[in-house]
Amino acid sequence: MVEILSQSEIDALLSSLATGGEAGEASADGAAPPSRVATRAAGKREDRRHTDGELYDFRRPDKFSKDQLRTLQMVHEAFARLFASSLAAYLRVTTHVDLISVEQMPFDEYMRSVTNSVITIFSMPPLHGQALLEIEFNVVLAMIDRLLGGPGNMVKTTNVLTEIEKALTESITQRALKEFKSAWDGIAQFHPVREGLETQPQFVQIVPPNDIVVSILFEIKVGDLRGAMSIAIPYIVLKPVSAKLSAQRWFAARKSGGQAAHVVARNLQAAPITCICRLGTARITVRELLELRPGDTIVLDRNVNDEADLIIGESVKFRGTPARSGRKLALHINRIVQDEAVLPRQPATLPSRTDSPSSG
Repeated sequence: MVEILSQSEIDALLSSLATGGEAGEASADGAAPPSRVATRAAGKREDRRHTDGELYDFRRPDKFSKDQLRTLQMVHEAFARLFASSLAAYLRVTTHVDLISVEQMPFDEYMRSVTNSVITIFSMPPLHGQALLEIEFNVVLAMIDRLLGGPGNMVKTTNVLTEIEKALTESITQRALKEFKSAWDGIAQFHPVREGLETQPQFVQIVPPNDIVVSILFEIKVGDLRGAMSIAIPYIVLKPVSAKLSAQRWFAARKSGGQAAHVVARNLQAAPITCICRLGTARITVRELLELRPGDTIVLDRNVNDEADLIIGESVKFRGTPARSGRKLALHINRIVQDEAVLPRQPATLPSRTDSPSSG
């Protein structure tokens, strides 16, 4: 049986067809199709019209807040500057390290993005767990070539490093870990320790595949060569210090200058200093120098009971009495020298020798 449309239904059908035609004509008159970014934004707006919630991927749960990610970004921007300066001095070539992104993702997704790279596995005691420092293979080869005196264009058909290349690579990564520690000093105190070196990503497994890691991506430029470098830190490693990952804490540490002062003071305290204990001085002629033999005695310009000088650099800083500590010689400090800023150059009297007169 044929259904007959009423006049009102026919009018409504014609009206809808006219509306659709106008929309099609407006689309056809456009100069260019919308970009993929604009299409994606329009799709997101359309989704918001039909739902009151937000899309959530349960395969990629967010472990870090936006504020924590922002703090991680600032920390590693500081690391990029420190590492660039250290590499430039070490390689004696212009070096730039720029932070590209800070993201959280599953560990297996991070590892799928790593292809031809040198991966350093390191721990961060007292924090538990391991993290990764990854540098593209061609960038590592360029650094090694620079260290060996080349122009920085070494090419290898395989990604197997020799023992010498491994040693040089470890020296580079050790510098990176040192600056990594310095950048984090305002947030957390730890001591990075290298655990291993790997060039095959499939053999690297520091956490289960679905565990979340924070991936910090850098662009590194050594001379004219550009490449990628990244750091992956599992959430489980940073969880004990996650409460400290706040921009407010970071800015407070930088404003007080405590971070820089602490780093400088720590490095200075660990610097070795050569100390010289000077019992006395004497001046001899070239003839006397040539005639010196075992058993000869040179008379110094000081008495037996006089104090000895403790020289640091070219300055006398302390004076004390020679002594003995166990089976070794020692100097018992008596006083601090305040007024002797430079090493004195006083002409001593010509000494005499016990076995032959100096006048001869």
